[in-house]
Amino acid sequence: MSALTLGTVMQGGDVGSVGAIDPRKLNRHTFWCGQSGSGKTYSLGVLLEQILLHTSLPLLILDPNADYVHLGTPREGADAAEASALAGLDIRVRSAGGRSGSDPLRVRYAEMVALARAAVLRLEPLRDAAEYHAALEVLAESTQAPNRATLVTALLESDDPARQLLGLRLDNLGILDWDVWAWQNRSAEDELDDRPDAVVLDLSACAQVEEPAAVSLAVLDHLWRQREQRRPITIVIDEAHNVCPASPDTPLQRALVDRVIQIAAEGRKYGLWLVLSTQRPNKIHPQVLTQCDNLGLLRMNSPADLAEVASVFGFAPRDLLDASPSFAQGQVLLAGGFAAEPAVVQMRDRICLEGGADVAVPLSPRNPSARLREPT
Repeated sequence: MSALTLGTVMQGGDVGSVGAIDPRKLNRHTFWCGQSGSGKTYSLGVLLEQILLHTSLPLLILDPNADYVHLGTPREGADAAEASALAGLDIRVRSAGGRSGSDPLRVRYAEMVALARAAVLRLEPLRDAAEYHAALEVLAESTQAPNRATLVTALLESDDPARQLLGLRLDNLGILDWDVWAWQNRSAEDELDDRPDAVVLDLSACAQVEEPAAVSLAVLDHLWRQREQRRPITIVIDEAHNVCPASPDTPLQRALVDRVIQIAAEGRKYGLWLVLSTQRPNKIHPQVLTQCDNLGLLRMNSPADLAEVASVFGFAPRDLLDASPSFAQGQVLLAGGFAAEPAVVQMRDRICLEGGADVAVPLSPRNPSARLREPT
């Protein structure tokens, strides 16, 4: 068994030794957390690269900021052997709108479970019982893209009040016009069924605010329906507070949170393993957070957030948690099942290009004598 080498131990263990984790323990859910500027996204990329290099565990990455769209594209100066190995993997990127030359991001509305289809329409099964029933009748049968104008007109002219209301809803919300619906085209679910090394779903260019949640729900529903096949996969959810918020307030959010809770509680035995990354632990639904057995904690200044982490992850030494505000960028406290002992590790360099980076402050060239020195 080959450990995943992530960097160099800085505190809590044999200082200067290799910081590594046991890949066999990735069959537990992992929580990855750090405030803005701590190196959370970069360090998570290091972890994902090592998983791809040293395991046969496929990845599904829900990527809201296009941070991982270049996973598999080596950066200049990377180790040649590692770069070649990553470049040879089957890593597929689907982007909303087909940006950056990637395949367009689409999912199948008709294959979503009934509750999920209704949630996309902002329908509740009891509060909107008649309209909910009408929606399932009208929209469930076909995998072909409906003619929006024809369908809406037919519904508005129906003698059934529930169908009239559904017609108004479809017309007002414009949901049938969303670009993320596959209808008869190839979908993200098809990519997952092929079982490549990684599927990156770039959600950053979704035109409608609810499209990322709809895509996330569709692919998670798809994996859950196939759970009895027991084909392991790691589901990486970046900015996880958007996918499983502590207080969901729309039918779509509630349906998505319920599915993530189900995967967190029951998915391990089926090979559905989560990696959740966020800046704020208290924004994650507690029934998801408390199911995580592995912890990667970067710099965090908020006492309330550190108290939350301490209360959930009792296996993390308090002295190392308390040191978190002083962590340098890219230093991660690794604790839990995948770490032989808790330790703060300075993460190694990335092999692949980063998809996103901080925007630099533009400095004026008008007064050269007043130029700021680069921080060291």
